[in-house]
Amino acid sequence: MAFRFRMQKILDYREQLEEEAKVRLADAEQRHEAARRHHEGVLAKLTQAREEAQREPAKNAAEFWISEHYMKGLQKDLDNAVLQLQMTKEIREEARRILAERAVDKKMLARLRERQKKAWTHDEMLKEQHFNDEIATIRYKASAF
Repeated sequence: MAFRFRMQKILDYREQLEEEAKVRLADAEQRHEAARRHHEGVLAKLTQAREEAQREPAKNAAEFWISEHYMKGLQKDLDNAVLQLQMTKEIREEARRILAERAVDKKMLARLRERQKKAWTHDEMLKEQHFNDEIATIRYKASAF
């Protein structure tokens, strides 16, 4: 008779939850990386626009107005990018925390399964030893007569 862990379905379910948490973490990291790249891109555009405005000042009021509104728009985009970056960072950290919890839950059940398997193996070995002792005793008694 082979070892049968009675909580195997629960362990399988927890393994599934851990895999789902890994997928969520990978997705969150991907989104965070995209938000970081977007933030860097907007920041580079704003820096470039400011440098151009300093190098070549506006020749008339219309150019100045366009330049100012362009930089204000970029600043709003940068503010939004910072917020998005912060949100994706929080989501990523939450996904990381959930994965850690799920890994601990699965590991606890896996350890329980290993302890039960070890105890079962020990019990089976004792039963076999007891059986062998009984057989040896019967054979010894039978040859003594």
